[in-house]
Amino acid sequence: MAEEIGYTLRLPAPETHAIEVEARFPTGGKSRIELVMAVWTPGSYLLREFSRQIEEVTAQTERGEPLRAEKTHKNRWQLETRGEQRVIARYRLYARELSVRTNFVDAGFALINGAATFLTLAREGGDGEGGEGEGGGRPHEVRLFPPAGWRTSVSSLRGVGEATVERAGETGQGAEDGSGEGEGGRCVTFRAASFDELVDSPIYCGNGRVHRFEVAGRTHFLVNEGEDGTIWDGARSASELERLVREHTAFWECVPYERYVFFNLITESIGGLEHRNSCVLMTSRWRGRNREGWLDWLGLASHELFHAWNGKRLRPAELGPFDYERETYTRSLWQVEGITAYYDDLLVRRAGLSTRGEYLKQLSKQIETLQTSPGRLVQSLAAASFDTWIKYYRRDENFVNAGISYYVKGALVAFLLDAALRRATAGNRSLDDLLRLAYHRFSGPAGYHQQDFRAAASELAGIDLGPFFHATLETTAELDYAPALGWFGLRFADSDDRHKKSEDATAYLGIEAEIQPGRLHVTQVRRDTPAFRAGLNVGDEILAIGGYRIPPEGLRDRLKCYRPGESTTLLVARRERLLELPFTFGESPRPRCRLELDPAATPEQRAQLAAWLRSE
Repeated sequence: MAEEIGYTLRLPAPETHAIEVEARFPTGGKSRIELVMAVWTPGSYLLREFSRQIEEVTAQTERGEPLRAEKTHKNRWQLETRGEQRVIARYRLYARELSVRTNFVDAGFALINGAATFLTLAREGGDGEGGEGEGGGRPHEVRLFPPAGWRTSVSSLRGVGEATVERAGETGQGAEDGSGEGEGGRCVTFRAASFDELVDSPIYCGNGRVHRFEVAGRTHFLVNEGEDGTIWDGARSASELERLVREHTAFWECVPYERYVFFNLITESIGGLEHRNSCVLMTSRWRGRNREGWLDWLGLASHELFHAWNGKRLRPAELGPFDYERETYTRSLWQVEGITAYYDDLLVRRAGLSTRGEYLKQLSKQIETLQTSPGRLVQSLAAASFDTWIKYYRRDENFVNAGISYYVKGALVAFLLDAALRRATAGNRSLDDLLRLAYHRFSGPAGYHQQDFRAAASELAGIDLGPFFHATLETTAELDYAPALGWFGLRFADSDDRHKKSEDATAYLGIEAEIQPGRLHVTQVRRDTPAFRAGLNVGDEILAIGGYRIPPEGLRDRLKCYRPGESTTLLVARRERLLELPFTFGESPRPRCRLELDPAATPEQRAQLAAWLRSE
């Protein structure tokens, strides 16, 4: 086995948001070695340029003698070795970006993400030490010295040494579960079998509350940073998360990890990122105080947990081994993210944590999001996946007109595929069965190709699903919901329940606007709307309609005074120049998307709906 790389991390003054890193590298007898830092992190498809947070890299021998360190690229450094067998590099990281993929350190806690933290040895003619899978490659060791008073350090990586862990009031040995205490100069040590595993295993330290539960013989941790005992109900979050984990393991009929960690950072931020044996969630403490917010949190946790199977182990061939310095292109993110986005809320429902009505409301929202996005007629689902590096994570005001979310449309295609499999097999097979079949056949180092997944789907259905995949993935044709709704006995609610009569309808512009500051500015203009046709631009300041001034906060109320089809003028300021635009109001094109049980549904349709949702 290759000699390990060792890191020592210190947070001497966490209020300054600094991580001090000392890294010990074997040289292999070379006169120079090259170090590299990842520019992106798996699961978040954008070049993040993590090296911008590094202060100067210095090098020395193990005896403390200085060595030359030269930066040769935006994320590469060359170190001379003078024939030493091992050399030491030191650098300092600025860590104050509170997101699921970056580093954050303050006086209260630290979240350390591998891609944003660790320099590693560059491979000859390629990227860093990754690409060998979790079981292979060079081992890496991380020694962490938490600040005094921080009692808890947690990672899905295995811990070594004499660490103790605070587990919801219980104290025990932490060496085997990757949770530990390091106070007053004590050290907590973690080990990774490869750089891939290191990058995929965030580390938390602070004083968060740790809840532990067992499912299918595997240990799970919920780390609640920000649980204060009053607003966020820690016991409830752990109890319902345990029910959700049981539903996931029953769905897949296997558990692929030895331990799993939910890092739940209650920081008034939003986001989630999956890892092989853990996930990072960010949420608001107030989500626990309203039903919709709580279901959103459960759905987020469900989404990231589902990735432990779909995405991390059952994955398209393009998504690994990774090149951490270059984009990894794939047209299959609808499978990784879209299918996962379909099952996240569905498994919350099946676990009995939401009602049938609540789930149908969430599915309706996805349909409405897609059907009100002009970009659905411009960008195909496969193209949305391929272009994620330059579009989805770099959305501007025109994205709604030219692009789609592969999460949203991917989830809806998964819904239609699920129904198609059930219809083709008289209810005997479903997308559940297809995923389990695919996991059995394709999970592992090699991954699968699009044709593999499509062939397995057709095999299970007993019919050729090629035309279905072509239409939904490779064209911009409208999705046909009717067959799926017919199978489950659902319908879109009558328009009388959704809209006023046309003569009472409010005038429609087709824009989004914000007050910035004290002025009402256009932030989005949707294609083929009255605003688009009138030539309204993003950035225009709206001043008046029909010669009468509009206060910045008064646009919505003023629109109630007009009706679709009325013509007037719109006064705007564009780069401080006043323009009067002729304008004709339209009617909101919002479609009927609210799903409900069809009163005429047959007993057979109702049974099929119950089998899908496991509902009353």
